[in-house]
Order: sequence, then structure tokens, then C-alpha cells
Amino acid sequence: MGASFDTVEDNRTFAEKHGFPFPLLADPEREAGAAYETVRHPDEPAPEYAKRRTFVIDPGGVIRKVYRVRDIAGHPEELLADLHDLMREG
Repeated sequence: MGASFDTVEDNRTFAEKHGFPFPLLADPEREAGAAYETVRHPDEPAPEYAKRRTFVIDPGGVIRKVYRVRDIAGHPEELLADLHDLMREG
């Protein structure tokens, strides 16, 4: 799932436009963002947007890995490799 500080309707439009095969969480009040520490400080660049993070959460709700996403194009490959490793660890 993905998340942003946009409204449900804005997320729906964005997901449809880009063909996302997963749901987007709308967090306009930034409550989930605060809990996951993705809210930018007002002095940071683009404070209206969440920090790009990926959280790998296991079926028991435990956060297994957190990524600060810097290489957007390369991130999926890194994530899939790490997921594969985590699944082998079982």
C-alpha cells in the first residue's frame, strides 16, 4: 500500500492515472505520517509532502525494515531482493 497526505479523491485520481495496482492511504491529517515519522519539518524542502519511506511489515505487524528512498528507479529491485532474503529467513 502507499500513503500520502492527499485526500481520498486526489489519491484515487493519481492511482488511476498511473495505473497503481495497490491502494493508497489518504492521510490529510498526517496522523499516520506522524506515527511513522514521515512528516517533514516546515524548514525542509517540500514540507507539504511526506518523506519517501518504505516500511516492510510482517504478518504479525512487526516492522522488519525501513528504507529512506533516494533512488526511486532502483528501489523496487532493492526491496524485492530484501523481501526474498526475509522470506528465506522465515
